[in-house]
Formats: sequence, structure tokens, C-alpha cells
Amino acid sequence: MDLARGLDTLLVAAVVAALAPVVVALLPGPRIPQVVVLLAGGVVVGPEVLGWAERAEIDLLANVGLGFLFLLAGYELDLKLFQERPGRVAVAAWLVTVALGLTTTALGTLLPILRDNDMLGGRFGRYLLAAGAVGELFPVLAIALFLGASSEFVALASLLAVAVLALVLSFAPRLIRGSRLERIVREGEGATAQTTVRLTVVLLLLLLVVAETFGLDVVLGAFLAGLVLRRWAPGGYHGLEDKLDAIGYGFFIPLFFVASGMTLDVRSIAEAPLRLVAFFLLLLVIRGVPALFLYRRDLPAVQRVQMMLLTATALPLLVALAEIGLRNGTMLRENAAALVGAGALSVLVFPTAAVAIERRRRPDSANLPRFPPLPP
Repeated sequence: MDLARGLDTLLVAAVVAALAPVVVALLPGPRIPQVVVLLAGGVVVGPEVLGWAERAEIDLLANVGLGFLFLLAGYELDLKLFQERPGRVAVAAWLVTVALGLTTTALGTLLPILRDNDMLGGRFGRYLLAAGAVGELFPVLAIALFLGASSEFVALASLLAVAVLALVLSFAPRLIRGSRLERIVREGEGATAQTTVRLTVVLLLLLLVVAETFGLDVVLGAFLAGLVLRRWAPGGYHGLEDKLDAIGYGFFIPLFFVASGMTLDVRSIAEAPLRLVAFFLLLLVIRGVPALFLYRRDLPAVQRVQMMLLTATALPLLVALAEIGLRNGTMLRENAAALVGAGALSVLVFPTAAVAIERRRRPDSANLPRFPPLPP
């Protein structure tokens, strides 16, 4: 890669990322998710329109951004949810959609939207986090098993090996507890050393490299890194999450979405728009609609509608699936473009509708039916 071209592309992508929140604030009507603006900006500066930038020139940084996206999603996941009803219902809902064909939820993409609108707390937040986690983790495992390696046996063995490594790493802090090394790490947390952040980046890159070496998708390594990190710092390092948000959402994650927009085949979508509409409707019907029925004992009707909309939101894994399908020759280029386009449309439409419902619902929240505490 030519250094000058790489820097030019990086500058263009950084400008798009910096302008995205400004564009969102200036657009009339309800605020749209920044990820949509980032993707659209990538399309505009990419080879399909202006030709100012190409994905290949910043591919490594974009993949690190994808890694940060799923690291933060894994960090948000509390495995104890799977021992409670929210986790069990989420798994049941995912199994229903497996039988129908579409099985992903864009938890990593939804997190900033849900945080900005204070929708991660309370009963609804726990059910939503569980549904989103299952909707990302299980498809990642499926990708690793069926699309990553040369055979299912090799994929399963590789998956187990990476999982064992992640489990071993999760207990690493116990080895230094009470030692001088732990004191050094804690003392450097807020200084120029930034030890916890540096160790986090090492953990992320280590599991990305290991996953790639074993022939698995790097998304799995990033998600496992987030799970390990949660065990490393379940509250001991107070500012770690804010620092990771600053690094991830401040630079690497927007870069990934801008780079993804550069590869979107807009012409094929324009030539066959009904294909995109069909994928978009399938996302809602197959992934979202089951929530209306499976959560009827747990959530009021208005929140079940929100759950339907939010669980049907999909994008990062669709981008990964499209790239893997194109690389393996199992997906037509026009189908890959329509699938990613449908995911981008779902990120634009479904969360916007769910947030609009939330803003109308809150004044009337005192009149909603009360549900008993979550059973174990």
C-alpha cells in the first residue's frame, strides 16, 4: 500500500467521521443514527461516487474498528443473564429465527443509540441486552463453525481452542492479585502509562490474531475479548469503559462504518431496489415479529413492539456475512449489496421508530401494567 494514498484515504475517512455528528444535528426531523450518516459518507467519498478513497487503503484500521465494535458489545454482555429468564427467552427467540433463516441483531450498533435515549436500564433493558447479545454471539459462533474453516470438525476444534484460551485469560488477573505487578497496573491506570487501556488493546489484538490463525472470523475473537475484559475489570478500574468508548467510538468504529460504505455496490441496489425491500421486510418478519409473542408474559405490548423493532435491526454482521460470502463465492454481488443495504435501512428505520415510541411512552409510563420481579 502506498503510504501517501493511505494517509489521504485516512484523512478523508476521518473528516467524514468528524462531520457525521454535525450532519445528524443539522438534519430536520427526528435524529437518525450516526452509523447511517457514516455509511452514506463512505459511499459518497468511495469509488462509486467521488472516488476520493478506497477501503483497501485503510482495511487494517477498519478491521480493528470492527474488533472494537464487538469488543464493546461483548463487554456489555453479562453472562449471568443466561441463567435468568431474559437469557432463556432470548435463546428461544433466536432458535425460532434460526428455523426461519435470519438470526442477527446489531447490538453493537444499537448500544450508542440506546445509551443516548436511556433505554438500557430497568426490566426492558435487561431483556433487550439479552436478546441483542444472543442475536450477535450465536451468529458469530455459526459463522465460525460453518464459514470460517475448511471443515466443520476443524471449525469446532478451533472454536473450542479459542474459547479455552479466552477462559484461561479471564482468570489471569487472579495470578497477579496482591502482587507488585497489580499495584503497577493500578498506579498507571490514570497516568501517561494508561496500563489498563494498553492491556486491553493487547488482549483484543491477541484474540483477533488467534481467531484469524485458527481460521475463525475475527468478530469471534473481538467478542470473546470483550467477555474476558468484563471479568478482568468488573468494576475495579472505574474509568476503563469511558476510555474504551473514547478510543472505539471516537476513532476506530466510525472508521469501520465509513470504510464499509466505500464497498457498498449502490448501482446494483438502484438497478433492483425490490431485492433490498424484500430483505428489509424479512428482517422485520423473521427476526422481529417472534418477539411480539415470546415476550408476552414479560413485557407490555408497547415494549414488545419496541423489542420487535430493535431485535430486527442488523448491520455489522450482515456486512461480515456479505464479505465472507463474496470471498467464498457463495453470494452474488447484487445480493450482498442488497443485504447490506437492507441492514443500513433497518438501522435507520427501526431504532428511530423505537425511540419515537419511547419518547411518547415515558409520560404515560406510570400507567403501564406492573410485572413481577425477574425469576431466577
